[in-house]
Amino acid sequence: MGARVLAGASAAGALLTQASRRASSLSIRPHLVLIRAGTDPASLSYIRGKQRQAEITGLRTTVHALPESVTLPELLTLLATLNADSGVHGILVQLPLPPHLPVAPLHEAVDPRKDVDGFHPLNVGRLWSGTRAVDAPVLAPCTPLGVLALLRHHGIPVAGRRAVVVGRSDIVGRPMAAVLLGADATVTVVHRRSTDLAALTREADVLVVAAGQPWLITADMVRPGATVVDVGIHRISGEGQPVRLTGDVHPEVAGVAGALTPVPGGVGPLTVAQLMLNTVLAAERQVNWNVV
Repeated sequence: MGARVLAGASAAGALLTQASRRASSLSIRPHLVLIRAGTDPASLSYIRGKQRQAEITGLRTTVHALPESVTLPELLTLLATLNADSGVHGILVQLPLPPHLPVAPLHEAVDPRKDVDGFHPLNVGRLWSGTRAVDAPVLAPCTPLGVLALLRHHGIPVAGRRAVVVGRSDIVGRPMAAVLLGADATVTVVHRRSTDLAALTREADVLVVAAGQPWLITADMVRPGATVVDVGIHRISGEGQPVRLTGDVHPEVAGVAGALTPVPGGVGPLTVAQLMLNTVLAAERQVNWNVV
């Protein structure tokens, strides 16, 4: 008997329904601005997907498609203009950026009230401190929030359970640990420098893998019956074989785990759905409270 499949579509649908309902109750139409630099194919695809979903959800979007040669001062000027525009409620700078552009100054330049990615240092600090502003949830990174929504939608208990996060990136690994702590899990973060990685991952009731390495986690690294969430996505192909998508978790783990997210079709839809909900949250706070 294989692992239970934790598909993302139904969980994402619940988030999108909530986002659409809350957006329709506002006196304004939430406006999300997407910024991309260059012509990275993945970025183009992600932007199109976000635009489509925003339209379905009832959000307005604007895309600033900038050339590969755009400079940091030019981007900072654009962000300052968007920050000052009361008709803009959410701002997202699509990654990856061209190599000459540093990421940190751009994250810091986005108004924290409009930081729907949850990467501004103020929002990061609020997430880790567990504080809330005017009784509204902190804007936090979309993938970790989406993972938690997925687990809750499928009835996977988190509170009191041992959770292990594989990966320590600012985008997924670190905020994932904070989100799980906020849900009352006992959390361990492991990474490529961790000693005896397999021994640590086998301790997990809930194993979230966001290492960026195809098939890093194999069946012998998973405790039987554990819930495994695969955040990774990679395009691979063998000699003479078509390209296919796979994750950080080896397919053989399905024979050991109690529940497992598919790739594709697992976490991906939740990330976009949570972005829509974050945009609505940002709009609600700006319309009703206008706090930093």
